[in-house]
Amino acid sequence: MAKRDYYEVLGVDKTSSKDEIKKAYRKLAIKYHPDKNAGNAEAEEKFKEATEAYEVLSDERKKQAYDQFGFAGVDGMNSPGGGHDYSNVFHDFEDIFGDMGGIFDSFFGGGGGRKRGGSSSGSSRGADLRYNLEISFKDAVFGTSAEISYTHDVSCKTCGGTGAKAGTSRKVCPTCQGTGQVRRNSGFFSIASACHTCGGEGYIIESPCKDCHGTGLSRKQQKIKVKIPAGIENGKRIAIPGQGDAGPNGGKRGDLYVYIKIKPHKYFERDGYNVYCALPVSFTQAALGAEVFVVNLEDKKVRLKIPSGTQNGKMVRLKNEGIPYVQGNGRKGDMYIKIIVKTPGHMNSKAKELLKQFSVIQGEEDSPTPIPLSDL
Repeated sequence: MAKRDYYEVLGVDKTSSKDEIKKAYRKLAIKYHPDKNAGNAEAEEKFKEATEAYEVLSDERKKQAYDQFGFAGVDGMNSPGGGHDYSNVFHDFEDIFGDMGGIFDSFFGGGGGRKRGGSSSGSSRGADLRYNLEISFKDAVFGTSAEISYTHDVSCKTCGGTGAKAGTSRKVCPTCQGTGQVRRNSGFFSIASACHTCGGEGYIIESPCKDCHGTGLSRKQQKIKVKIPAGIENGKRIAIPGQGDAGPNGGKRGDLYVYIKIKPHKYFERDGYNVYCALPVSFTQAALGAEVFVVNLEDKKVRLKIPSGTQNGKMVRLKNEGIPYVQGNGRKGDMYIKIIVKTPGHMNSKAKELLKQFSVIQGEEDSPTPIPLSDL
């Protein structure tokens, strides 16, 4: 089957810019990509055709030769082993496809120069750890420090984290030559997978350390002090860098994250940096007004004025008696107090008589006119 003109393949003309050529190729490559067209030979051919066209038209030197001499002008610019050299395409994949570039690497044999898999000299970061810490309401308000104990991975002292027996060392994997990958050719594609010999690590250990059994890691109990800042909220976490698991092969340690759970308080409830509580007052205190004392978060008495005629459920605010802001330079939230008016449960005859007189003075009737529900 005769080759089609490269400009025709991509649907562009000779005056098209590099960006227009790139955009046209991206559209075709996504449309005919083998992942989206499994088992479709025609789509595979169109994908290959578009890639070949882009490989030429995206290179100024090859494009000029093609424009002047056609296919004959670029035949001598192919890779030594025959076929096209797709290195130019792979260098553009990050720009063209973003995160999809890694997918194309595996199909075309890693032309972009990415290194995937393990390495005989590389190391990976250790895992992050989580610790759940429950603290009291007051400790969350004012801050505290707590000692915690947990178990994590550390480098094996016997082998220094190499995993190899003393006097020996790890060896480069003979199957993948330290890359951690093996490739399988399938027609137009070269598919990479983890090396079965080394498990993708890139190295093998012939004589494992007897203490860590070749992992290079051992378990250790550790105690550290954690500083809890004043005003911390429930569910927040504190990051402690470098206190997680050690990485294999001497890799950097992960981090420890301490998640805070705050015990509920008997009287106070929290909403952000404000606190809420309820205060029971007598009927006469609510009716006549009064000055009472309430206990704040610091267990200190604070004077609170109750206006005369205060209704049940009214909210009274005490400024700056709430939770300190984290790193708020002394700034605090407020305390909101809900007034609960208590109705007398037991009264003697004199008290009842006085209340009846009060009812008469107020013009209240024994049998008030019913209020329609629609007026409520």
